[in-house]
Amino acid sequence: MAAPGEEPRLSLRLAAFERAFDELNAAYFDGRLDRPVITVSPTPSAYGHFTPWRSWASGEDAFHEINLGAETIGRPVAEVMATLLHEMVHLHCHEQGIKDTSRGGTYHNGRFRIEAEKRGLVIAYDKRIGWSLTSPGDSLLLMARQGAFKKVEGELRELHRLGRPAAASAAKRPSSTRKYTCPRCGMSVRATRAVRVKCVECDEELTCDLP
Repeated sequence: MAAPGEEPRLSLRLAAFERAFDELNAAYFDGRLDRPVITVSPTPSAYGHFTPWRSWASGEDAFHEINLGAETIGRPVAEVMATLLHEMVHLHCHEQGIKDTSRGGTYHNGRFRIEAEKRGLVIAYDKRIGWSLTSPGDSLLLMARQGAFKKVEGELRELHRLGRPAAASAAKRPSSTRKYTCPRCGMSVRATRAVRVKCVECDEELTCDLP
C-alpha cells in the first residue's frame, strides 16, 4: 500500500508524462493524436505497450492506454521518450488504419518502421519482433538537449525510485493477467482486466483462456 501522500505525488508525476506526450504529439503528429491514459507499471518483457482497444473509461468517454515499464524508466530521458514515441506511433497507425504489427502485436513490420523513422526514431531489426528495436534519432535528441523534457526527467528519477518496491511486491502477488486467443488463427493478446477483443483478420471474438 502506498504511504500517505504518495499516490497524489505519483499522479503528479504521471501528469509529467502527459505533458511529454503533448510535446511529442505537437512535434511529430501536428497535435492530432487523441491523448490516451498513460500508465507506469511492471512489464518485464517490454519497455512499453499500447492497447489497440479502449481499455479505460470515464463516463461516456473511453481511452487507449500507453504503458511504460516501471523497470525501464531509469534510463536516460531521451531513451524513455523514444519508448513513449514508439508507442505513440502505434497509436497513430491504429488511428490511421495502418496495419503495423502481426502475431498479436509483437512483430513490427516495415510499415511501422516507415512511420517511426518519419518521427524522430531510429529503428533496427530483430528476427523475433521485426522492426521494433528503438533508439532516439537526431531530432528527438535535440529536443532533449534543448530542455523539452526537463520536467519529466526529474519525475522519471523519482518514479523509478518509487517503482522498485512496487515491482518487487507485484512479483509476489498472483497474476491477474488474462490471455485471449482467436479460435480460428490462434492469435493471442493479454489484458489485466476482462475485455472484449476481436481478431480483425478472422472477424472472430477472442476467447479468454484464463479466469
